Amino acid sequence: MDKIVIDHFNIRYSDGNESLRDINLTIPANQVFVMFGPAGGGKSTLLRALNRLNDLTDVVAASGEVRFNGQNILDPKTDVIELRRKIGMVFSRPVPLPLTIYENVVYGLRQMGERKKARLDEAVEKSLRLAVLWDEVYDRLHDPASAISGGQQQRLCLARVLALEPEVIMLDEPTSALDPVSTARIEGLMHELKEQYTIVWVPHNVQQAARIADHAAFFLQGELVEYAPGKQLFVNPKDKRTQDYVEGRFG
Repeated sequence: MDKIVIDHFNIRYSDGNESLRDINLTIPANQVFVMFGPAGGGKSTLLRALNRLNDLTDVVAASGEVRFNGQNILDPKTDVIELRRKIGMVFSRPVPLPLTIYENVVYGLRQMGERKKARLDEAVEKSLRLAVLWDEVYDRLHDPASAISGGQQQRLCLARVLALEPEVIMLDEPTSALDPVSTARIEGLMHELKEQYTIVWVPHNVQQAARIADHAAFFLQGELVEYAPGKQLFVNPKDKRTQDYVEGRFG
């Protein structure tokens, strides 16, 4: 089943630069879908387009369609707040709020009006368990989030997204600031979570992309060069540019 379908999508910034050109891409449900390529290729721009975070930047023109569950999210009638609840984002560096661990997890639920303590308590435990963090912090829920390690903070940010019960989890270089042990935990966790969620991941290097991808898409200077199942793309790419990048000849 297709979760997101991108059809002839273009984005242009106010400085005249065209960040993405005629992108056609299908993201299947319950897979780890990886977008990789050199810096400036448009990966993060596309990621942010999927839940309209680009609305907050200097994008002046966007055309084409981005369909999520069959609905074009670029339609002006789209409920952007609801869209961002369904398509959550974890950024490259952990950004816990200056609150307790508990309040970080329930922040989005409180913003949506949830006040029942039992419901909040349930969401905290469920989300922290999904993020494989509960056993490490269950007796520290009212400590500042800043008191836990960087790897734990990143899983806390993931728990904050999971508390809103999304359908898609997007990750923009989520392990770039983490040590190898924390990186491995996040990678393993995403492959467990794909049974319940669709994962869209911009990794921080080619090696990670090859490790984690069920499907992969290679971007270069605003162009989608090719996309295919991960094993195929990294072992037998069709485009020489993809092969050169994967083999380290540039980038």
